[in-house]
Amino acid sequence: MTRLGVNIDHAATVREARKTNEPDPVQAAFLADLGGADGIVCHLREDRRHIQDRDLDILRETVTSHLNLEMAAVDAMVEVALRVKPDMVTLVPEKREEVTTEGGLDVRSSVGRITTVVSTLKGAGIIVSLFIDPDMTQIKEAARTGADYVELHTGCYAEAKHGVDEAIELEKLERGTQAAAKMGLGVSAGHGLTYHNVQAVASIPEVEELNIGHTIVSRAIMVGMEQAVKEMIGLIRSAE
Repeated sequence: MTRLGVNIDHAATVREARKTNEPDPVQAAFLADLGGADGIVCHLREDRRHIQDRDLDILRETVTSHLNLEMAAVDAMVEVALRVKPDMVTLVPEKREEVTTEGGLDVRSSVGRITTVVSTLKGAGIIVSLFIDPDMTQIKEAARTGADYVELHTGCYAEAKHGVDEAIELEKLERGTQAAAKMGLGVSAGHGLTYHNVQAVASIPEVEELNIGHTIVSRAIMVGMEQAVKEMIGLIRSAE
């Protein structure tokens, strides 16, 4: 059964637009859990543009499912992770000027550094995932680091035009998940997935978890977080 991790960053984005105290991403996480989410995902960025340290501390105390912290592979973030002890850390690339994460981590160019971070986090009992493109070289390098999981970047699939382009990107994801699983890696997927395109990815047998944020938070504005999560879970289940 494919799990759903709900990314609550965009609830915090709305809050930070006015620098006020609402909406509360912690409450969003609570309602997502009530809706049946298998986990909560949040990205603590170096510039703290949405999720704040206080949010993360409270989430660690209140999330009853599974807390997945996305973060850059830098010393300051490693220190945060070792203090907070999320259930999982997903290492992601990070650029200050980007609106959202634009692509997967280039493991090949920094395999030594990433291996060190993976070892440190795993030594503290934290499950580690690497957010990478569905590229065979990156998958092989990810396996070399000792990471437990890879999260395959679905952005190219999500942005592809319906038809041939979409089919090509979906095939890349299918091949990538198969290769990663054969290398002993757990596989999740995410980025840009919506209520309209999620089912094809959810139907890939090796995908254990889908991490989805923006479309659920957007839907939640209209119907509420609990209902939005239930609707997404329904689509995922019907695709399996």
